Amino acid sequence: MEKLKNMWNLTVDELLNKVSWPTWDQLRESAIIVLIASCIFSAFVFAVDFGLGKALELFYSFFK
Repeated sequence: MEKLKNMWNLTVDELLNKVSWPTWDQLRESAIIVLIASCIFSAFVFAVDFGLGKALELFYSFFK
């Protein structure tokens, strides 16, 4: 039980004193960057999917 208490105390100490947490401004900026990057990536995946779908439709239309 003593080992478990020691581990808990070390974990709390590390989270409170040794980890450098971002400020709210840094967190907001990072979240906005992630949101924009996600939108750009999803638009790219949509465009590739749409383009390949149309290309396959054209390709399959040759064999009808």
